[in-house]
Amino acid sequence: MWVKKRTVMQTITKYLALVVLCLNVQLINAQDTIQNVNNKHKIEELKSIKEDIKNQEREFLKIEVEAINLRLEKGEITNNEAEELKKEVAKKRALNIENRIAIVNNKINLLERNEDGYVITNDEETDKVGFSIGEEGSFAGINIDGKKNKPKKYDLRTTSDFVLAFGLNNAIIEGEKLDDSPYKFGGSRFIELGWAWKTRVFKNSNFLRFKYGYSFQINGLKPNDNQYFVSQGGETLLQEFPENLRKSKLSITNLVFPMHFEFGPSKRIDKDTYYRYSTDNKFKIGLGGYAGFNIGTRQKLKYELDGERVKDKQKRGFNTSNLVYGLSGYLAFDNIALYVKYDLSPIFKDQLIDQNNISIGVRFDMD
Repeated sequence: MWVKKRTVMQTITKYLALVVLCLNVQLINAQDTIQNVNNKHKIEELKSIKEDIKNQEREFLKIEVEAINLRLEKGEITNNEAEELKKEVAKKRALNIENRIAIVNNKINLLERNEDGYVITNDEETDKVGFSIGEEGSFAGINIDGKKNKPKKYDLRTTSDFVLAFGLNNAIIEGEKLDDSPYKFGGSRFIELGWAWKTRVFKNSNFLRFKYGYSFQINGLKPNDNQYFVSQGGETLLQEFPENLRKSKLSITNLVFPMHFEFGPSKRIDKDTYYRYSTDNKFKIGLGGYAGFNIGTRQKLKYELDGERVKDKQKRGFNTSNLVYGLSGYLAFDNIALYVKYDLSPIFKDQLIDQNNISIGVRFDMD
């Protein structure tokens, strides 16, 4: 009996092994078929790229020639110099086409020679989206046009910067001195994050620039003397908290659209096919203002109740102004500035006594 069972088990094992082997063979064949199909698709894709390379380099050449012609019209170069520059850029673009197509042909040859499966990475022109800060064809610092090695525009009058500012925050209260403010100096702070575009006002001078963009401003106020904010009778007032406060802070978040006129010297940098103005290591003065909307107000309280720590976050409006507008300015060297802003709009609306937010800190405009 035991011998029969053993024979049956051996037979079942053989059949199972045979089934597994067949499945493996089918899977391997399927993978080879998929790989072959993928290789054929990749070859066709690479062949189509060759024509794209020619068109792209020709378009780049056209832009470079237009820049040379513009320099010639402005009298910056002679006819002979213009012809020499055109020959140089034409030769460069022809070599680019030759070299880039040679790379693609080599990859096609690799795939055709290895039809049973061959992996090639970093294919020519397969990355369709690039990322750059403040370049042409970008939106808020992200390049979305997908072009590589794009020639620089001859005269780029508009550039863009990432803006970061932070520092001390407080309020000027009608009829009171700033020294008498009910808010902590040093404890009340602000932060600003945004994006700004800068456009040269005059065609042949970079002394005056118009700077504009958008920013998120968060203004924080920390009351003195264990006080917190309450809404009472249509007004927002400070009252003493019944428990011992470890933290009391009101945060007001605004979306604003700053606009400044920026003054200051710059250096002109001339290249063969383009020129730029640089304000690196130069002094700059910016004067202007901002306008926008309040998009959120929150009070944060920390205290102990019956021996337990409590965190209370209150997101009611606290009667803050919906429309925000004010004046701002900065004094900068290179990309670092002393920054001041003052809200002409009151912090709280419908108050008997107006309070206006004021901030002073440092600002970084990073291109």
